[in-house]
Amino acid sequence: MVFRKLMAAFGAGVEVDTVLQNSNVRPGEILRGQVNFRGGGSDYKVEGIFIDFTAVVEVESGDNEYRSTYSFLRQQITGPFHLAAGAPQTAPFEIPVPWETPISAIGGHPLRGMQLGVSTELSLAGALDKGDLDPLFVNPLPAQDHVLGALDNMGFRFKKADLERGTLRGSRMPFFQEIEYYAGHEYGRHFSELELTFISGPQSMDVILEADKRGGFLSSSHDTYNRFTVRYNDHPGQVEQSLRAGLHSMAQHRGWF
Repeated sequence: MVFRKLMAAFGAGVEVDTVLQNSNVRPGEILRGQVNFRGGGSDYKVEGIFIDFTAVVEVESGDNEYRSTYSFLRQQITGPFHLAAGAPQTAPFEIPVPWETPISAIGGHPLRGMQLGVSTELSLAGALDKGDLDPLFVNPLPAQDHVLGALDNMGFRFKKADLERGTLRGSRMPFFQEIEYYAGHEYGRHFSELELTFISGPQSMDVILEADKRGGFLSSSHDTYNRFTVRYNDHPGQVEQSLRAGLHSMAQHRGWF
């Protein structure tokens, strides 16, 4: 990490460096780090420092589609303080990662199509100056790993992942994640692609499946859609059984079996 000079709100500039102790986290864990900063050419009264969790989201508007950056958590880590010219200071922070934070890495490797990060904001006299985005790699919960592993065992092949604007039932997020797979083995003859979404909470998560997408979750028909709940203490075998039951249910509704 290197110091980045924030100029817009501060005129002479304040140098800021945000260091994440653990940029690889899981939902529900604590993101730890510290903001190091030095005053510019003058003394300042800083009203607060904020950490902002952001994600790049696909937005559909009519016939157009574009990518936009959404904030899904903004946490204040300091109150007002005096920043002397040229003086170094440090503000440590510990922020719980929201349970519904989408997956952006698997096995420590970035998940293709996902962009998550944290940025640092300094507030001075009502003006905000935001630093560059520091990447955040959110790895699956163990229960999510069980679902992903079961799909691998069934021959599903990862295609891509992205975030779509919209709020699903049971979620508080302004977007939802779609992890897309090519179907394989026994299900390859029934449908070509599968989309997977997790809605996670402290004790359990809902798994949403959709086969051969027809306009997304918010407008899909129920005959290609299935939703079931996984508890975090479920055995991996139970998770795979629930997944197979969901896939079979969709196939029956479509008349595939």
